[in-house]
Amino acid sequence: MKPYLQVENLTKSYGDRLLFDSVTFGVNEGDKIGLIAKNGTGKSTLLRILSGSEAPDSGSVTFRNDLRVGFLAQMPEFEKGKSIMDNLLATVRPEQHEEWGHEDRIRQMLSQLGIDDPSREVDHLSGGQLKRVALAQVLLGNPDLLILDEPTNHLDLASVEWLENYLTRMRVTLLMVTHDRYFLDRVCNKIIEIDMQQIFTYEGNFDLYLRRRAERIEALTGELAKVKNLLRKEQEWMRRQPQARAGKARYRINAFYDLKERSRANYDEKQIDPTEIKSSYIGSKIFEAEGISKRFGDKVILDDFTYNFARYEKLGIIGGNGVGKSTFVKMLQGLIAPDSGAWNVGETVRFGYYSQEGLQLPPGKKVIDAITDITEDVVINGTTHYSPMQFLNRFLFSPADQQKYISTLSGGEMRRLNLAAVLITQPNFLILDEPTNDLDIMTLGILEDYLREFKGCVIVISHDRFFLDSIVDHLFVMEGNGVIKDFPGNYTDYRNYLKEQAKATQAAAKAVATSSSQQDGQTSRRVNERPQRLTFKERKELEALTKEIDELTEEKASLEALFNSGEELTDIAEKAKRYSELKDILDEKEMRWLELSDKE
Repeated sequence: MKPYLQVENLTKSYGDRLLFDSVTFGVNEGDKIGLIAKNGTGKSTLLRILSGSEAPDSGSVTFRNDLRVGFLAQMPEFEKGKSIMDNLLATVRPEQHEEWGHEDRIRQMLSQLGIDDPSREVDHLSGGQLKRVALAQVLLGNPDLLILDEPTNHLDLASVEWLENYLTRMRVTLLMVTHDRYFLDRVCNKIIEIDMQQIFTYEGNFDLYLRRRAERIEALTGELAKVKNLLRKEQEWMRRQPQARAGKARYRINAFYDLKERSRANYDEKQIDPTEIKSSYIGSKIFEAEGISKRFGDKVILDDFTYNFARYEKLGIIGGNGVGKSTFVKMLQGLIAPDSGAWNVGETVRFGYYSQEGLQLPPGKKVIDAITDITEDVVINGTTHYSPMQFLNRFLFSPADQQKYISTLSGGEMRRLNLAAVLITQPNFLILDEPTNDLDIMTLGILEDYLREFKGCVIVISHDRFFLDSIVDHLFVMEGNGVIKDFPGNYTDYRNYLKEQAKATQAAAKAVATSSSQQDGQTSRRVNERPQRLTFKERKELEALTKEIDELTEEKASLEALFNSGEELTDIAEKAKRYSELKDILDEKEMRWLELSDKE
């Protein structure tokens, strides 16, 4: 393996805040490395040092001679006043033996990333669109080593999956920061973690990293317990033996202070701990959408949309950029008015809205003041009271951090502050619009645990497939032009369904082609023919299936809970048999449900 990059004894701090201390690691040809760390511990800083845009305090970064390096920054910049195409033509060199035009190659890459109009000026692009153009620019440069800072942020699901497949197939060496856990698992063959100002390297993908890391934390926790136990003994010795603090005992006194320093280590994985923050009571009536229509000029967002939202429902909303996902949830809350129709929201519903834009807090305010403005008394479970300062401490804002001005916060800190501000009001209906951007993996896991136990309703707009799979029980697939399909399952279920549909379509097309060749002159059947509308009998069957599937799913879940409870069961064989039957019955009924729902 050829060494591409070697980092030696790298140290970086800001003021008295040490990010990493004398870290050493290498990147070899063929490595596809995911860089993982908690927010604020130096991931992006390390990448900026590698790119040359920031200097370390000490240490060295050495690249192989003549190595082509492509760097994607979190906040890319382009020459203003010029179009997307002009910017890329000025920065991307044509390949030596191009089989098609240089502009065509650029257009194709942009199209894959959801940019269909290269003539637009970069001045008028959103942050997400700029990120896509920058990603195209980096990939088109055909680098030997790709350094990517949050490449999946602001990409829709189709673009994320395209990039995932592209990087998996591409023979390129990769070092990237991303919080997309499926992306890490499927693309990377090595994980590097920054923790406690040091570097830890794990061979393998993200799943293997999680297991190895858990073993490391367990070992460190055990070592910490031994250190603290020894420290207690040494403290007793120090108290009993003041006369021994000279001469030969000096080494023991030095060892005591070393133990004291080591005992301050903290291996607690919990960052945000909202498990005590319960939702307020929510009644049986949530909301009803009756004939909602909305358009902006010729662009249709909703077209006569009707839906009855159920208690404790957890819904994911997916779709391409610009189909109206954010508009949908803003209309539900009354932030945007529909053109026609009405939202009928239950009296007990209390929304908590976690948006892409954040709370728009005044940049001149301090963190503590932002929370105090919302409430000066945080009540948990109706009994426990926290001051705003105590509450913020649970969200990783130390007393010093709470005195920071909002304008100085990092992206991750802003996300944590927004989350604290939303949960402090104890909502019973959470609406989360792209909540995973800028949150580190550890924080995401804790947020997912909270949402799974949340005794209220949840709507999630997200491109994070792992997050969707962890939280939602069904999806609204917004296809554009006002079309919304309700899919009963999580994101992976939906992708598997699409794959099966694609296989069926291909098989049907093959059968039609065969039939056409055998019956010359006959008109072939249209494969993509629109299915007939549901008959009255089929509609009744669909309604009955919906109820049956809910009941069977509930029975299956109760059996799973029983199996996992550890209770001694006298009729385990009978229950196991019933569980197997339930899986087969559910598979059959869900397939029929999908068949009928496609006709709606």
